[in-house]
Amino acid sequence: MSRVVLGVAGGIAAYKACELLRRLVEAGHDVTVVPTASALNFVGAATWEALSHNRVAADVWTDAAEVPHVRLGRQADLVVVAPATADLIAKAAHGLADDLLTNTLLTARCPVLFAPAMHTEMWEHPATVDNIATLRRRGTVVLDPASGRLTGADTGKGRLPEAAEIARLAELLLRRPDALPHDLAGRHVVVSAGGTREALDPVRFLGNASTGQQGYAIAAVAAARGARVTLVAANADLPDPAAVDVVRVVSALELREAVHKAAEDADCVVMAAAVADFRPSSLVDHKIKKSGTAPAPIVLEENPDVLAELVAARRPGQVLVGFAAETGDATATVLDHGRTKLARKGCDLLVVNAVGKGVAFGQADNTGVILGADGTETDVPFGPKAVLAAAVCDAIVSRFVR
Repeated sequence: MSRVVLGVAGGIAAYKACELLRRLVEAGHDVTVVPTASALNFVGAATWEALSHNRVAADVWTDAAEVPHVRLGRQADLVVVAPATADLIAKAAHGLADDLLTNTLLTARCPVLFAPAMHTEMWEHPATVDNIATLRRRGTVVLDPASGRLTGADTGKGRLPEAAEIARLAELLLRRPDALPHDLAGRHVVVSAGGTREALDPVRFLGNASTGQQGYAIAAVAAARGARVTLVAANADLPDPAAVDVVRVVSALELREAVHKAAEDADCVVMAAAVADFRPSSLVDHKIKKSGTAPAPIVLEENPDVLAELVAARRPGQVLVGFAAETGDATATVLDHGRTKLARKGCDLLVVNAVGKGVAFGQADNTGVILGADGTETDVPFGPKAVLAAAVCDAIVSRFVR
């Protein structure tokens, strides 16, 4: 059981931390909530204690004999601060310690994850920008906030990322403390995700079982590592990752157009979407009805190979990543098929997944092997899709520095 400290600063988004706490507890972690005094004006100690099953204090004097201002930080496997206000970020950057949370941050030697939430003007203020840069330079993971509705009628950048997304990144850091370095700053990463749909008539289509979870995980991890991320999402019913530009498409041709446009200035393109190989050669403009006789055959034509097109048009230094959902057969194993596909596609990296019933598509966990054009093979064990996403980002970064 991992020990997690959940710090809660005094912003209106403090109520959302209740959902984050519930997710962390249900995942089996021992969570101690450390709110600031201001946070207790938004959510009371009784709520935090009921959800965490642990005592809650905001000051260093409660249970002073146990030296909580040192003990909590030393014993923690992870510290998450959500929401992290401009005030709390400023205190952490300058080493101030005037309550239990800021003392805990000074004594923690584990990964620390900040999920900021504040008004846009506060997020963009030079003081906050400098404070965040200081924290990131020291190794603290500071997420960019989401964009959307803020307090009152305001909208803009500064919204707390969704609890599910913060929880997934927290789980990733517990499994891999080094998974979220800020090493993609200044890079533009394009990710495709989901499964395309090829219309047969106004109500039917040819599709596949991809839900987009793996592509969304890559987008979220790349954004957490500092990249500007464009996510081309095909029919994925998932919340937008924080600080990610999402372009929604339906068909393979729409995805092709969107990916090529985004790739024009991209440092990396990750083709994680399940793009249909074929589409009907013609679209019926009315619903096809039963007639009591065998339906007319559906004539198919090939869709463009978007990854192959990207390889042919790549800019110098651009890293291209493909995905291959494979099954073994009498002629070759999953990895054999993957190696053949990597050579045929000409991309830098190919992530090979074995697929089947209850495996890969629609699941929270995944496994795979990352094949490199240079002959490298990285086996990623079965686990949350964010773990595979981090391994893919590691492989991408290694190509940038060569």
